[in-house]
This record gives sequence, structure tokens and C-alpha cells, in this order.
Amino acid sequence: MSHIVVVAEVRGGKLKRPSLESITAAQQLAVKTGGQVIAIVCGAGLDAAAAELAANGASKVVAIDGPSFANYSGDAWAKAITAQVQESGAAAVLMAHTGMGKDLLPRVAALLDTGAITDVIAVSCEGGKFGATKPVYAGKAAMKVTATRQPFVATLRPNNFAAASGGGGGATTRVAAPAGDFLSLVKEIVTAASDKTPLQEAKVVVAGGRGLKEPQHFKLIEELAAAFGPGVAAVGASRAVVDAGWRPHGEQVGQTGKVVSPPLYIAIGISGAIQHIAGMRTARTIVAINKDPEAPIFKIADYGIVGDAFEVVPALTKAIAAVVAHK
Repeated sequence: MSHIVVVAEVRGGKLKRPSLESITAAQQLAVKTGGQVIAIVCGAGLDAAAAELAANGASKVVAIDGPSFANYSGDAWAKAITAQVQESGAAAVLMAHTGMGKDLLPRVAALLDTGAITDVIAVSCEGGKFGATKPVYAGKAAMKVTATRQPFVATLRPNNFAAASGGGGGATTRVAAPAGDFLSLVKEIVTAASDKTPLQEAKVVVAGGRGLKEPQHFKLIEELAAAFGPGVAAVGASRAVVDAGWRPHGEQVGQTGKVVSPPLYIAIGISGAIQHIAGMRTARTIVAINKDPEAPIFKIADYGIVGDAFEVVPALTKAIAAVVAHK
């Protein structure tokens, strides 16, 4: 067994970018095992997603396609995916650590009679043994885990691997989605406005805290996020702001909110409580803007600006918009 399987995720007919990040991780393992990268995708109307996977690093794509799979069903999808994993003789199965990944891949692991390592930020294969690195203790440390059973199963934290691009051309095999025996079925997913970049997938997260003083001042945060261009940045918030009702819980970054790991995290008016830091300390570059020079956020920030957010942020927004406009 040497092939590496990636379970891809499609929402609204579009392939989720973290799935291409999983392809990159799979390629790293395939180099060690000498196998191929096989992408498995479930749903209905998967032509575009399958073609994108085939064009970006997958040696083979298996599309489990049919009307019965139009809506997500953890139990039914897990059975169908497990059957394909077993047929391929895969040594490892990877999927993004998204809402779907956290629900689906542990089901697959259970059916394969193996374990699952979640929220992984690095993968390895040495001497035929698979390993993973994941944050522990609210991100204060990283733990290396070696799998003792195969296939190796892991969910990967978004934004920790580059999205695969090019180098594909793999063939697509279509498998009819089975009908019946659905123990549960998701009939509807209610989400925020579709034009917003998902917080955990954003390249840039601009987060605000109580230092903004009033909820209407979050317009500064929204304008700065928008300055990076469409689909790049997302708005985040501290727990105190969410608890006060200024922003929806879906924007909360922290131990009891979302854990994000973007290339760039900008914290504005956020003091840096432990609870918040637990949700963003693995960001590649952290920029803090706070008028209190003793704010704890500066201890983990790569760059810090001590100043009034109401003066600094508009100037920063203007500067970023000018750079983006000249790209």
C-alpha cells in the first residue's frame, strides 16, 4: 500500500481551496512512498471539481456522483469513500480540517479500523512510518505523533500548506452514488453572505477588539479587509466583542471560537488575552495595533504599532488599497 488519498470538499458546486492544500501534503507523502495521489470527491454535478483536481496534482480522481449525494450525509458518504480507499489500497487518507472534514474523516477512520489525527500542520513518512505534527496546549507547543496503524488518517489545518497548482492531468473515474440507507441527511446549510471569505480559509484575517469602543467602528475593520481585494481577507473579532453583541459568533477567533492560521493576521484594539491568542498564534505573520504599549498581544506579534487605531487603520487601509490597485 503506497497511494495517498485526498478526500476533497465541494460546496455550492465549487472545490474548496483547502482541498488543494491537502493535495500538496499528499504529494509530500507520495514522494516518500513512491505512490500516487488519488483524490476522492462526493456530491452531485462534480465535473468542474473533478477537472480542477485532475489539473492540480491528482494522478487520479474518483468522483462519487449522483442525485442521492446532492446533500451531505456523513454515514453514507463515509461508507462510499471507505470502499474506494480500500479498493485503492491507500497507505494514507487526508482531508482539510473544516467543518465537513472534522465530521467525515473520523467516520472513515472508524470504518477502516484505524485512528485519526486531527488539526495537523505537518506530515511526514520516514522508514515506512507516517507521522504528523499538531498544535497542543492552545497552540503553545507542537506535538509530533507517529501512526502505529495504516492507513494513516489525518485532517489538515487550512493555510498550512500551499495550494497545489498545475502538474496534473490525471484521469477521472466516475462512480454512481449509492441510494438508500441514509441514517442522516443535511437538507440545508444556512451560512453568512456567500461573497464573504471563510474565516479559516482567508489569506488575511483582520480582527478587532474592545479597543474599537463601539460596534459601528468595526467599519474600519471591514474597510481594511476589503482593501486587500476580493476573496483575500476576512473579518475576525475577539470574544469580548462577540459577547457584547457587536459581531456574530461566526467571526470569533479564540479557544471558544475559530482557530485560524493565515499568512497574515492583523489584530486591532485587541489586548491579547490567552483565550484569543490560542486561536491565532500559529498565523505566519502577526501585526498588532494597540495604543497600550504593555498589551500582551505585542509579545507574540511580529510587527507592532503603538498608536490610536482610529488614526493608524485608515492610513493603513489607504496604503494597502494603493498597493493592490497597482498589482
